[in-house]
Amino acid sequence: MTINRIASALRRRLWRTVCAFSGGLTVTGRWNAEGGCIVVANHASHADTAVLVAALPSTARPVFGAAADYWFDVPVRRFIATSLIGILPVRRSGDGNYHALLAAAGPALRAGRTVVIYPEGTRSTDGTIGEFRCGALRLARDCGVPIVPVAIVGTADVLPKDGRFSPGRMEVRLGEPVDPHATSAPQLRSQVLALRGDVVPDDRFALAS
Repeated sequence: MTINRIASALRRRLWRTVCAFSGGLTVTGRWNAEGGCIVVANHASHADTAVLVAALPSTARPVFGAAADYWFDVPVRRFIATSLIGILPVRRSGDGNYHALLAAAGPALRAGRTVVIYPEGTRSTDGTIGEFRCGALRLARDCGVPIVPVAIVGTADVLPKDGRFSPGRMEVRLGEPVDPHATSAPQLRSQVLALRGDVVPDDRFALAS
């Protein structure tokens, strides 16, 4: 555990420095989660992961569920994933992908770590937040941990998908922990939209996923 804490602190310091030179990072809201939890966030840029490492407290010891076929197929990306970020490889398609997620994330959650999942499943290219898949919600229920909705702003301008790097201000907006048994995937999406400042659809009657 001590090694994990040291690694998380070093990663956070590294990416806070990178964010400072990339235009700056602002964090709004308070981190009120204790013990293991799942963060769900919108996803429009590879910079999202960097700013979350920089924004979350090192005591959260965050790890990221991310596509195994992308992050672990090239040695350079594998080094970044394992050493500089802390990525849990997850299959994006095929039979048993949820069980692979549970096997990868379950031990981290039981150890009191924060697991970050992008429930859209891929990066947005037009600034909209796509529909949320149910894997993060199911994982939180099965592991008995809360979900923390988080909105990321500005990263798509700094490092758009298939685009060029352009320095700019970035922001992470932290929400309050949510009981996974009292919400649905559409409602989680609405909370992230609200944190980002978007017009929020009425999901009061959305069925639990």
